[in-house]
Amino acid sequence: MKRYSAFAIAREAARFHSGWERAWRSPTPKKKYKVIIIGAGGHGLATAYYLGKNHGITDVAVIEKGWLGGGNTGRNTTIIRSNYLQDPSAAIYEKARSLYETMSQDLNYNVMFSPRGVLMLAQTHHEVRGYQRTAYANALQGVKTEFIGPQKVKEICPIMNVDGPRYPVLGGLFQARGGTARHDAVAWGYARACSDMGMDIIQQCEVTAVRREGGEVKGVSTTKGEIDCDKLCIVVAGNSGHVAELAGFRLPIESVALQALVSEPIKPCMDIVVMANTVHGYMSQSDKGEMVIGGGTDGYNNYTQRGSFQHIEETVRALIETFPMLSRLKMLRQWGGIVDVTGDRSPILSKTPLGNCFINCGWGTGGFKAIPGSGWAMAELVAKGHSPLTAEFGLDRFKEGRFIDESVAAGVAH
Repeated sequence: MKRYSAFAIAREAARFHSGWERAWRSPTPKKKYKVIIIGAGGHGLATAYYLGKNHGITDVAVIEKGWLGGGNTGRNTTIIRSNYLQDPSAAIYEKARSLYETMSQDLNYNVMFSPRGVLMLAQTHHEVRGYQRTAYANALQGVKTEFIGPQKVKEICPIMNVDGPRYPVLGGLFQARGGTARHDAVAWGYARACSDMGMDIIQQCEVTAVRREGGEVKGVSTTKGEIDCDKLCIVVAGNSGHVAELAGFRLPIESVALQALVSEPIKPCMDIVVMANTVHGYMSQSDKGEMVIGGGTDGYNNYTQRGSFQHIEETVRALIETFPMLSRLKMLRQWGGIVDVTGDRSPILSKTPLGNCFINCGWGTGGFKAIPGSGWAMAELVAKGHSPLTAEFGLDRFKEGRFIDESVAAGVAH
């Protein structure tokens, strides 16, 4: 019997997936596309996918200055939930959560969605009242959550110390259908599906200018040449302010690094995601056994994509109070992503002052969980000019004072 090396088996497996090689190559851009999407992260690829699937628009180019999924999509802690306080937020996040449940079947690609449950701890009486309020709001919104007491918290997560010396656990907001998914697989699955529809995914292609004429977008200048388009969609997360300036307008956002780390792999000990605002950290266990740990954003604006000792010290010190078993673990690796944060901590999905130009940004620390809902809504906005999911998230809300305040919805004090 013929023997194959591990490399040969992996190569043949990759070839087996139709469209895989097309999704990763960088085709020569056409002279004109119906829609150009800047940013081949989760949100940009999801927008392209739903443009094709829901609206039949496949003359699309997704332009990426780096590599596919190399930004925040590949740098997050993969948490998925929809237990937000405000109605517009709950609507788009719940849409995303429901799409995650069927994503592997829809894309014919295993994104490893795991509805393991998300628990947000209440460690002060103020948090107890706040999460109870959110639970009531979620009930009205049709989002299934519940507020549970400390005994139930201990049952769900036995490794937790609910009688901490400074911040005992007084309860928690629990969403059983929340969970995690494989972040890289989400990007790869959308990319392959877009490629199969005939869309171009052009990597290593940086946009250097947005060309305008008569108050409308006409195309972009890139490191691979000039490309014309009928419509332009900007989906570049932490670099949104820079690209918006190329298009001639400014955004009410700040860019800041958000760091995370993983421990050495250990045996299964935690089958849930836990977020703790008061001690300022959140944690889950990956399929490989690593403890995936995150905390708050850096305290200053920056574009750094690497870790810092200060973050390890602050985040791990805080979590050890609630999870004493962490104290003897070694760190395996650490990284950072650039998040774009608005004043009301809610995203911007909107038309812009430049005609036929659209912007999707401002997701801050919660972008991954929203990918399919964001793509669904943004595709509708680009195709039809309006979407009920994006109606409240326009740029004009900052001028009119219609804020969607989600400043405490992140589960940690971002």
